[in-house]
Order: sequence, then C-alpha cells, then structure tokens
Amino acid sequence: MPTIAANGIEFAVEIAGPSGAPPIVFVHALGASKESWREQIAAFAGRYRCIAYDARGHGATTPGPMVPHVAALADDLRGILDALGIQRATIAGISIGGMTAQHFAATHPERVERLVLMSTTAKTVDGEPFRSRARDVRATGLDAIAKATMTRWFSAAFAAAHPARVEDVRRRFVATDRECYALAAEAVGGFDAHHLLGRITAPTLVVVGAQDPGTPPEVARDLADRIGGATLVVIPDAAHMVTVEAAKPVAAYVGAFLDLGREPGTRPSATFEDGLANRRAVLGDAYVDRALASAGGAFGAPWQDFVTRIAWAELWGDPALRWRERSMLTLALLMVLNREEEFRLHVRGALRNGVAVEELQALIRHAAGYAGAAAGNNANRWAIAALAEMETEKEKEE
Repeated sequence: MPTIAANGIEFAVEIAGPSGAPPIVFVHALGASKESWREQIAAFAGRYRCIAYDARGHGATTPGPMVPHVAALADDLRGILDALGIQRATIAGISIGGMTAQHFAATHPERVERLVLMSTTAKTVDGEPFRSRARDVRATGLDAIAKATMTRWFSAAFAAAHPARVEDVRRRFVATDRECYALAAEAVGGFDAHHLLGRITAPTLVVVGAQDPGTPPEVARDLADRIGGATLVVIPDAAHMVTVEAAKPVAAYVGAFLDLGREPGTRPSATFEDGLANRRAVLGDAYVDRALASAGGAFGAPWQDFVTRIAWAELWGDPALRWRERSMLTLALLMVLNREEEFRLHVRGALRNGVAVEELQALIRHAAGYAGAAAGNNANRWAIAALAEMETEKEKEE
C-alpha cells in the first residue's frame, strides 16, 4: 500500500485518476478510514485526481505523536499536500474530517479550490460526550462504543438492508488505535471554528443526512449560513455516514457542485448514466425505479432514454445553475402550467436540494403574484399534500 511521509508519519494513501487532473483530497471521520470514500473515488477518478488518506492511528496509518486539537489534523493535511506537490485542491471532509477541512480552508485559503463539508459542525456545543468517549476507549478499547457508534452513523433501514457494509465499517472502526481515537475525540470536544469561518473564501457545499443525530440539518444550516455563499444539501433517509449510506446521491451532488463555473465547452458530454445519477439524486431511487419499471416496454424505452439524457443529464447537469435554484425554477413553472403530479414530485426534490419549507411557501406566494391566486391555491394544496405524504412515510420508517 502506498504511503506518504509527512510530519514524521507515514500516511497510508490511495491515489486514483489522471495525474494532470484537478485534485480532490478526501478526509475521513473519527474512527473511519479512507475506505469510507470508496464510492466517491470511483465516481470521480475518471476526471479528477483523487487522494484519500488514513489519519494517524486510523486504517493502515501507524500511530504517532498527536495533540488533541483539530489544528494539528489540518497541519497533517497540509503536510500531505506539500509532499505530493499540490498547491491547490478541492478538500472534502466528513465529521472530524469536515472540521479539519474548515480549519485548513480558513488558515490556508489560497490552497483550497472548493470545499465540501459533510456531517459536521462549526462548533461542538457540548464536549463532554466526546471526552467521556475518550475515557471509555482508553479504558476498554473501541469495542465498548462500536455498537452505539454504528447506530449514530447509519439509519436503521440501511443497517437492516446492508448488514455486511455496516459490519465492514465497524470492523475498521474497532481496529483504530485507541489513543489516537481518544485524542481525536478530545479534539472534536473542544472544536470551535466560529472565529475562523469568515476567512473561508472557497465555494462551499454543506451536506447532511436528514436523520443524522450528531450533526442534524439545523446544525448544518447554521454552518452553511456562517460561510458566505455556501450551498446546503439535506439527504433524506440517511444518518451520519452519508458517504457510505447515500453514496450515489452524495457523488451526484458533489459532482454538480464541482461543475459549477466550469468554462463553456469543458463539461463532459452528457450520457444516460449521468442523467440517471442526477435523476436518482433529486427524485430518489424509489420514484426512478417505478418510472423505469412502468416505462411501457420497448415502446416507452426511447422516451425514458430521452428524458434521462436531455432533462436530467443536459439540463440538470448544466453547471450554470445550482440544483437548489433549478428546483425552485422547476416548481414555479409546474405551478403556472398546472402540473400537479410533477409539482408534488419536485417538492420532494426541492427539499433534497436544500430548499427550506419557508422558501417553498415564499415561492408559491411570489409565483401567485404573477400567475394568479388560482395557481397559488392549487400549488399550496399540492405542497401540503406532498409534505404530508413525506411525513407519513417517515413515521412508517420509524
């Protein structure tokens, strides 16, 4: 396994993708490893230089001297970039990796092209649970907290459907060096980047699972609000470890974010597979599976191909507009055109794309000012129905 020497440590790394492509560095969660990014690396290695590494005492990286501060972890990130000769990169971090990415982006803004923060926070309000966790791990090892951690990391539905994947993550978790874990947990317990966030200049995407108990959507929204121009995406039916549980939607959202601002003519040709990934990310697997299953056999297949390539690859894949803005525009058009079924469907997509319920209400009022009260009445009724359906589905899952 390749290693990189930085700050007196041999870090285990994975590097994939063309050597001259724009670099992305992936920073994993506390007690996880670079393996938690495997699906994202597979998705982006065709057109980006993907670098993932195991932190001190995690995965295949040996333990080493460490201090319980996120600044030290950010310095490891700097050391790895220096060792690779990378002056500027996109940084993607989850959980403590997101804290590391925040600190690095604030203290080295000239070295961050874009910033992706997942399942993380700008400040740990109550550090005692992390200090308690550190004490428990020092005393008895990570087995003592593994079950509770997997419960926080994965939704009950995902754990039941994919026990082998959860077990793989758990096995890597308990193999983490206990002292390195404890020190990193103490670093999380004392984390506060509020005074640093104003220094972040890179375009930023914040991603969170709707069922994340540790860094719930309201925490992610606060983080996004504190970073100028940041985009928030809430992924339904996912808990903390979204890179594993919601691997495909995460890859689709991050891919769209990375394409923003790309020079005209440089975006790769849109394919059916590109469109299908976007379509699933916005509308959800269940709807897309039903649409494809009921396509009408050989007669309907060309239409599904057309819709997926043109609407979802060409239009939704165009980086000129963010998905959040596209959702709002789509809802306004469907409201004016009196398309109830599609409107209710895209309410779901809009919420997945970071549109708040209050913004949905404002959108309906705004469009009604131009399209008339009747259109507004219909849209309001459709939105209420869609939100009620989503709440019922959520209650059934719980």
